Amino acid sequence: MQQRFQATNDVTPEGNPDGGTVQGTGIQIRWQRGPIGRGEERQEPNGAFVEDVIAIAKQRIEHYQESRFACDENALAIAHLDAALLVLHERTAKREERGVEGTWGV
Repeated sequence: MQQRFQATNDVTPEGNPDGGTVQGTGIQIRWQRGPIGRGEERQEPNGAFVEDVIAIAKQRIEHYQESRFACDENALAIAHLDAALLVLHERTAKREERGVEGTWGV
């Protein structure tokens, strides 16, 4: 399948993911740049998170599934997107447990 978008993925000098963009027909995403911090130092996000983009795609397929275009493939795609969101949620929970969520910590 041919890619219908152009992406840049920026990194810090230390090699940490640090923003970037995706552009294609009808879509433009600016990814979160830098950590949002913890506690009182927490800042508002300055870009999109992968989890949000997955949730947006899932919502759109659910919209199809509620129409005359409902099909087994849509249901399967929704299930896979749910699985992706679950795994990413678990990753965030583990980072919270380690006290590194919102930081460059690993």
